[in-house]
Amino acid sequence: MAKSKNREPGCSFCGRTAPDAGNLLAGPNDVFICQSCSKLSQDMFEKSGKDDKPQGAPATVPTAKKEKSLPPLKIPKPHEIYDYLNQYVIGQDQTKKVLSVAVHNHYKRHQQDSHVEAQKAYKDVEIEKSNILMIGPTGTGKTLLARTLAKCLDVPFSISDATTLTEAGYVGEDVENVLLRLIQAADGDISRAERGIIYIDEIDKIARKTENVSITRDVSGEGVQQALLKIIEGTTASVPPSGGRKHPQQEYLKINTEHILFICGGAFVGMDDILRRRQNTQTLGFGEPEKKSAAEQVSNRIEPEDLIRYGLIPEFIGRLPIVTLLSPLTEDDLVRVLTEPKNSMIRQYQKLMAMEDVSLTFAEAGMKELARIAVKKGTGARGLRAILEHLMLEVMFEVPKRGNIKDFNVTKSMVVSQRVSLDTVAESAA
Repeated sequence: MAKSKNREPGCSFCGRTAPDAGNLLAGPNDVFICQSCSKLSQDMFEKSGKDDKPQGAPATVPTAKKEKSLPPLKIPKPHEIYDYLNQYVIGQDQTKKVLSVAVHNHYKRHQQDSHVEAQKAYKDVEIEKSNILMIGPTGTGKTLLARTLAKCLDVPFSISDATTLTEAGYVGEDVENVLLRLIQAADGDISRAERGIIYIDEIDKIARKTENVSITRDVSGEGVQQALLKIIEGTTASVPPSGGRKHPQQEYLKINTEHILFICGGAFVGMDDILRRRQNTQTLGFGEPEKKSAAEQVSNRIEPEDLIRYGLIPEFIGRLPIVTLLSPLTEDDLVRVLTEPKNSMIRQYQKLMAMEDVSLTFAEAGMKELARIAVKKGTGARGLRAILEHLMLEVMFEVPKRGNIKDFNVTKSMVVSQRVSLDTVAESAA
């Protein structure tokens, strides 16, 4: 439609012409809007909460509502936490003691204001947050310890991998995504998430490669450490509800990380050389295969200067004041891993076979051979699971098919050959 030459343009909403409405903003097809109507429209959008979403944003954005209040958290005593860990984790007695005390003290921070006598005597004292750094070879139980702690306390728990994180503005995941995983583990309940536990694995992979500050950008190393500082220390973070990158017009989930316990873990390969140089001795409390006493572990503990030499920045180390070492598991430890925990590997297979009406047993010599192979591979309990999976493949496939097997025993010869032949299964059935 052509605009009439005799007609003066006016606002398409209120009808006022330019002399009355002031400047007009022209749109397609001779449509105009004045400043007053434009402002009124924006105010209406803000009040209704229905702002236009940016291109590419999901049609519906998940939201989380903060609960008004939660029941007080029941905090177990350190010895109760230690006893609970013993049911699921074999070895690492000193580490379990350190974690039991640290976790107990951390969650007492939640209730420091409610303890009247303590507040009267120490009203000006504020208990600082103490996050934890676990150092030890792969397969020694770092992740299992963190997961079991969360189970003991009945709080949300999430695992993140530090190798996927990058500094904001670069390709990869923003550090706030570790908080999103915790919110998801709490089923969107922000209040529950704020008392949860976050385990960040492979933390040693974001260390600087050298002690000297590089002139180039280290987007997956020092930059990630800097980005993690605030959320580990305690801050109100803005988390994208659907993950990914932030953009200006996106809605965010607000979560306070002050009471979230952060546990970081890593193998820290090469740390033994740093310890040896500092101690100027051939003995070493981190990577030796033999089991060390608690006193020896304390005497050879890792100092902040060792972590700085490895490539962690001082500010990041300061946010992880509790450092504990995990020793490599011995053959005897691995045999216990197979049988003693409530959720032991052998019990899992026995349950699976019981569902087929088959009684599964393992010869003691066979279990010792499994442990010996795992120690030789140097992969700890994680490697033990891989060896067992390979060994049990033929059994899990063949036994249900035959249907006439009621009892099956895994012997040392089967473990040595790493193969259970069809004839072996037949002989066992006979």
